[in-house]
Amino acid sequence: MRILTKEDRRDRIKFRIRKRLSGTAEQPRLTVFRSGAHMYAQVTNDETGHTLAAASSVEPAMKAAMGEGARGGNQKGAAAVGKAIAERLKEQGITRVVFDRNGFLYHGRVRAVAEAAREAGLQF
Repeated sequence: MRILTKEDRRDRIKFRIRKRLSGTAEQPRLTVFRSGAHMYAQVTNDETGHTLAAASSVEPAMKAAMGEGARGGNQKGAAAVGKAIAERLKEQGITRVVFDRNGFLYHGRVRAVAEAAREAGLQF
């Protein structure tokens, strides 16, 4: 795989990460994706291929729940997404996950999602 664009580089990193990470029923995989304007998080059981929960800054309920100054494209909005995904998992009785940064650097909005999920009660 030749690296010609930023997306090619992120895909290569993502494949390298996914060789080592896998979600199970006891410890599913929490994946984050960031676009320029929004944040997305989903939790997947890789053994069955099912998505257990998802949250994003695009959802109308999330937009209403975000505080002042929070948008999908900043760290406050990312923290709101992390808190929401953690609450949805705790409703299902899941407290342990494997964090998949999806080829993005663990910095900025990706880190904000992870830290907010930890503060809300997830362990990883």
